[in-house]
Amino acid sequence: MALLKGTLDVLVLKTLSWGPMHGFEITRWLETRSNGRLDITDAALLQALHRLEAKGLLTAEWGVTKNERRARYYKLTSTGRAQLRADSAALIDQFEAMTSVLTARSA
Repeated sequence: MALLKGTLDVLVLKTLSWGPMHGFEITRWLETRSNGRLDITDAALLQALHRLEAKGLLTAEWGVTKNERRARYYKLTSTGRAQLRADSAALIDQFEAMTSVLTARSA
């Protein structure tokens, strides 16, 4: 399922609220939690991570995975946590409003 424009950033922030992760872990977490319904491309994720890092919503540092490979680990900042709260509330409100409209049984 394709993501609605502007939702990947908040999904990445939510993922990182569980702790630091590298790109593959972020993708796997999102796909698992969505029961395979979300399809996150590597390019889209990389763009989102760079965008969020540039905004100061997350930090990144190099580390080593369980498989002994170098990977960039991303961590949510306090500013990122505040942004996650605001964006989550706004998206939930929008989705609830759209659900009300799309499931209406009469005019």
